Amino acid sequence: MRDSQRSAVYDAETLVRSMFDRADERNLRTVEILGSSVTLPVERKFGSVESVQAYCDQALKLNWVAETCPRASVSVSVRSRAGNTAAHYSNDVIAVPIDRDGRWAMRELVVLHELAHHLGDNDEAAHGAAFVDRYLTLVGEIIGPEAAFVLRALYLSGGVQTG
Repeated sequence: MRDSQRSAVYDAETLVRSMFDRADERNLRTVEILGSSVTLPVERKFGSVESVQAYCDQALKLNWVAETCPRASVSVSVRSRAGNTAAHYSNDVIAVPIDRDGRWAMRELVVLHELAHHLGDNDEAAHGAAFVDRYLTLVGEIIGPEAAFVLRALYLSGGVQTG
């Protein structure tokens, strides 16, 4: 299936991560987006592959995840990935770059993106509307509704279709 939204999804997510990074750097968590003032919640950062693995294990055990996503019962493994350009999901494995330049991926927004892939069906577009909806739900329920609002706003402004 064609992954026609991939670039738009990544562009929006890059902007969201930048907003969270600036909020951390400046200790100013309130942002203006689409005429609304939003206080960004704190995003968890990870120090090791093992901590990402523990996070994924716990997320898959959440009652609402298990009830809404049949693939929550399938374990996911986390491993390090060479290079620093992207995290990746394939065949029940999340690969995260851990070298100095790749530490940008050792964060909750990236890990939840990869978990959203894990929880999806094999026959859906990788970054299609079903994926986007699942990722927004994970972000909203785990990081917070404010984070999901900002992400949804940037998706919509970038033309990303949601479920």
